[in-house]
Amino acid sequence: MGKTTLFDNVLPEEEKHLKAILVAVCTDGDDTSEDFVHMLEETQDLIEACEMDTVRWVTQNLQYPNPGTYLGSGKLAELSETVELFKADYVVVADNLSPAQLKNITDAVDAAVLDRTSLILEIFARRAKTREARLQVELANLQYMLPRLVGMRKSLGRQAGASGAMSNKGSGEKQIELDRRRIERRITELRHDLKEVEHNRNVQRKQRLEGNTPQVSLVGYTNAGKSTIMNRLVDMSGGKNDKQVLEKDMLFATLDTTVRLIATGDKKDFLLSDTVGFISNLPHDLVRAFHSTLEEACYADLLILVVDVSDPHFREQLKVTEDTLKELGADTIPRIYALNKVDKITEDLDEEESMSIRAFKPGTVSKDRIYLCSKRGEGLPELLKLIKERVYGSNEILKILIPYTEGAALGMIRGGATVMKEEFREDGTYVEIDCPAHLAGALKEKSGLTFL
Repeated sequence: MGKTTLFDNVLPEEEKHLKAILVAVCTDGDDTSEDFVHMLEETQDLIEACEMDTVRWVTQNLQYPNPGTYLGSGKLAELSETVELFKADYVVVADNLSPAQLKNITDAVDAAVLDRTSLILEIFARRAKTREARLQVELANLQYMLPRLVGMRKSLGRQAGASGAMSNKGSGEKQIELDRRRIERRITELRHDLKEVEHNRNVQRKQRLEGNTPQVSLVGYTNAGKSTIMNRLVDMSGGKNDKQVLEKDMLFATLDTTVRLIATGDKKDFLLSDTVGFISNLPHDLVRAFHSTLEEACYADLLILVVDVSDPHFREQLKVTEDTLKELGADTIPRIYALNKVDKITEDLDEEESMSIRAFKPGTVSKDRIYLCSKRGEGLPELLKLIKERVYGSNEILKILIPYTEGAALGMIRGGATVMKEEFREDGTYVEIDCPAHLAGALKEKSGLTFL
């Protein structure tokens, strides 16, 4: 199965963390198939990212998950015994559970129950650093909880009273109804707060767009190496250590979108953004909640789709990335495919595909692809050159006479174009410039300039 997942004994005391049992139903009839095991391994990686140890896999072959209990009755009883045997803290289900399934599994086992969505939400809640990310995670979590209140904790069905605005509307109102109203009120508050944050983000984005600096966005499956690529490019542009983003061999190591100016030294600078990684079956509530963050990619002039080609399932991961971009409306933006981690390709890849990828050394450019080993920095200079070619490839050579009264236009030129010649004449400043297309368009719209 690749990873060690089945333990004969409980973990030694000194290594104990929170312990989880991973549960999944296989609907294709073979719970040893490569695709099913890969899905389990990815879920186990999510569990590890949540700082828990997976102590057992419990799987069952069914035509479809039981609509009431997910597992069959016998397997559910076995799960309960396994939880007791391993003294597990959590049961993690690799699929998304309905409210009824969540409630019934929770009733059957002496452990907290998480499904795929709640597990990812837990990771996001732990990693969120900025105010916007925290608000987005809380909103997604509450939207997920609302229809599942009955199964979230057994005490929700008790009778209870409260004071103030949340007091009982009448005798006999259940605590679950109070909790539902609290959640709905908090969701309203969060949406209001996020609108303010989104307004501030849009102001910042507008300022960047008006600055005429090209936007490049790193996108891809989680843990494909986006943050490593960003840090290496920041290093190459002379960025300081405080400009680095967290890079770690872990799913969802970074959540917040980070934007850095990559200074190239030849006035072909660009803004590079590192977005949250995608994953298969990314909860729709998270896609919606993080839309203002993810949509940074929608404003890019160029997308760098980072692909971990050492993963045998990289083609499926690439499809997830492209499907998510389509959902965000960013599927028509020009792109470069950065095939990363070529140094880690193993025999797990299809032999023909492995040989095809191995044939290209890091730094090789083939059509819209570039091959990288970002950890060692191999191929990054070629990637930087390729980015500049793509975002500045449509540059125009302009000859302009700028009246002395149009100093702002001269400032735009000096800030965003390469000035090849400059003369001070009687009727204004004459310049010959190598100018990006977007800046050329902005200059042509200004009145008072004479193009020669």
